[in-house]
Amino acid sequence: MADKVAASDFKRKKKLYSSDRYMPVVLALFAGLSILTTIGIVLILVTEAYHFFEVVPFWDFITGTKWTPLFGGDQQAFGVLPLVVGTFLITVIACIVAIPIGLGSAIYLSEYAPHKIRTILKPVLEILAGIPTIVYGFFALTFVTPIIKELFPQTMMFNALSAGLVVGVMIIPMISSLSEDAMNAVPRSLRDAGYALGSTKLEVAIKIVVPAAFSGIVSSFVLGISRAIGETMIVTVAAGLTPNMSFNPLESVQTLTAYIVSVSSGDTTYGSVPYLTIYSVGITLFVLTLIMNIIAGYISRKFREEYQ
Repeated sequence: MADKVAASDFKRKKKLYSSDRYMPVVLALFAGLSILTTIGIVLILVTEAYHFFEVVPFWDFITGTKWTPLFGGDQQAFGVLPLVVGTFLITVIACIVAIPIGLGSAIYLSEYAPHKIRTILKPVLEILAGIPTIVYGFFALTFVTPIIKELFPQTMMFNALSAGLVVGVMIIPMISSLSEDAMNAVPRSLRDAGYALGSTKLEVAIKIVVPAAFSGIVSSFVLGISRAIGETMIVTVAAGLTPNMSFNPLESVQTLTAYIVSVSSGDTTYGSVPYLTIYSVGITLFVLTLIMNIIAGYISRKFREEYQ
């Protein structure tokens, strides 16, 4: 009997040891697959964009103020600045909406809300992140835009303001949830020390918790901003498809992502210069997002707080 138990125990330990040997290899393959996917995307963007820049000078692309690649003859122009301006205009509007509301919501959930209310409010808030973006787009077009037109009659049917406002609403849960997680990671002892010195709850939240969690809060901001820059369906439906250099939020604009959607519909000849603009615009979007993440990484490292 003892021999059978010993044999069974040996087999069980052998299986455990085998899984310990093979599991790191499996996990390494998964990690390598994600890295290879990223490398493949970058290679495709760079390769196709290189063919585009063989025809269109790079300097004209990044400094031109007219974007009409689908026109013919002398009217064809490849200046990407109108798309960049439209993208950043909507992103700025979204940030004006999302950052104060998201951070305020995170402070309330972390420092003020009772546990029962917090367990209800946080899931309800995060439901916003699960709504399809096409629904947000039609909401902006059919509900937000008429309200804006009532306030500002000169507003165009497709405009940057309604798209920016709704994109801001969409990224609120992301900023709120990640910021709240960063605040909850701040040790309770720091809060207690603030209260012991006579600080109010608001002073502890603003002067102790937020600075201590600043690294995580900045990361949530950058993630939300990157999400706003890369948003597609809301801006395609609500902002329009007019490459406009104007900074007027009441006018129609076109973003980088909206242009990619419009050209990818299949009406453009494969391999043509207008078709290759998809990749030039895509690599522009990639570079802008990469720069933002590098800046965010620097800020996070600079202000990171480590607690024992």
